[in-house]
Amino acid sequence: MMTDNNSKTLDMPNYTRFFAPLALQAASQGLTYPLVAMVASRGPGGPLNLAGLAQSNTLMYMLGAFGFGLVTAGMVFGKTRKGYHQFRTVTLSLGLLVTLVQGLLCVPQVAHLLLGRLIGLPPSIEHPAAMTLLATVPLQFLFFIRIPFQVAMYNARATGKASLATILRILLTAILSPLFCLAGAVGPLWAVVCLSFPVGLEVAASAWLARPYLARLEASATAPTKMEIFLFNLPLSIGGYLLSLSSILLGAFIARAASPERMLPAYYLALGLATPVAYGATRVLEVVLAFPPAFEADRRTLKFAVAAGAVLGLLPLLFILPGLSDLYYVRLQNLDPDSLPLCRVAALALALYPVCVAVRAQGEGLAGLAGKPMTVVAGQAMFMTTILLTGGVLLALGIDGNLIGGIGLCFSSLASTATLRLLLRWIRKADLPVPPKSPDIGLLR
Repeated sequence: MMTDNNSKTLDMPNYTRFFAPLALQAASQGLTYPLVAMVASRGPGGPLNLAGLAQSNTLMYMLGAFGFGLVTAGMVFGKTRKGYHQFRTVTLSLGLLVTLVQGLLCVPQVAHLLLGRLIGLPPSIEHPAAMTLLATVPLQFLFFIRIPFQVAMYNARATGKASLATILRILLTAILSPLFCLAGAVGPLWAVVCLSFPVGLEVAASAWLARPYLARLEASATAPTKMEIFLFNLPLSIGGYLLSLSSILLGAFIARAASPERMLPAYYLALGLATPVAYGATRVLEVVLAFPPAFEADRRTLKFAVAAGAVLGLLPLLFILPGLSDLYYVRLQNLDPDSLPLCRVAALALALYPVCVAVRAQGEGLAGLAGKPMTVVAGQAMFMTTILLTGGVLLALGIDGNLIGGIGLCFSSLASTATLRLLLRWIRKADLPVPPKSPDIGLLR
């Protein structure tokens, strides 16, 4: 815990210097998806391919969320040679299981039931979604293979080298995307190739960079069991699963609103720019852990979360300005110019999303400091519940689909934050010592 003297020296510039590289790394990882979007949207079907690719990617990440807590588990249990091997076995086993489930969802009858009937995608979007869900099966397993190598570098505090492999993937994707377009290799399947090949190289680079740190792992007499590692990962993964499922539900509501073939591409194109900055806003959590509040009423990290989220939320709005909007949405992403106003409205609806995410991350950081991870899970459960309620109400009111997503994400993040903070307050009160009972005044008379 910090001393009062140290806490006085921490201010916005200190937070910013710590936060900026983390946010940049987190946001840059999400930039690969808008890059490959131009490959998907230039094939037959246009932006409908992008909507299908976005829906299949959401499904892929929902399944991959079962490994959401593996990095944390590896940093706890993978510091010795035996512990690392146990952790690696659990990770690859979960990866195989998730990949198998994704493959089963690609069986035509099952895929139609899921995408066409349950989610309600129109056939023009359902078809590219089913194709790309199958094509991303190898990509799913690559993400799990990458985790143990990253954990080895994180445990060795070699985060710079770990991020080097990610930067390599982003640069390669940025180079390949326009090359694919120039070569005429466009459409949803080529977009998956453009996405997967750099990830494969990232895994190879991570394995090479992690070798010296794996060689230095110390031997130990004991090691955690596979079940112990799995049970540690489970509650964290449940939270990640709920957040991923919420994205699926939003897509289902938008698909049932008016003109889904226009609203879904417009929403996903705007979300493609909002998601990276919102993901960067989640790094406020690390700011809270690195600079814990000096006292209960210390609100400096909360103020920083609001400021950082507001700045990040402004960045995607630059692309709705005249000139930039035409260049990005119409020329690069092949959007019908008539749908450009829909993208602008969707972007405005998502403008507060990074602020809401930053505030939620600040609350989750407080929960981490308090050692109460289940409050985070409760907040994420409220997130999904609010998605259902908000989506249903907005759909019943006839709100346009390009607005449903932004409104739902913002309200759900705020509801999640409120739930988490209320639980933390109740727990804190319960943990306070009970004052001694005052003697009965009547007995003293």
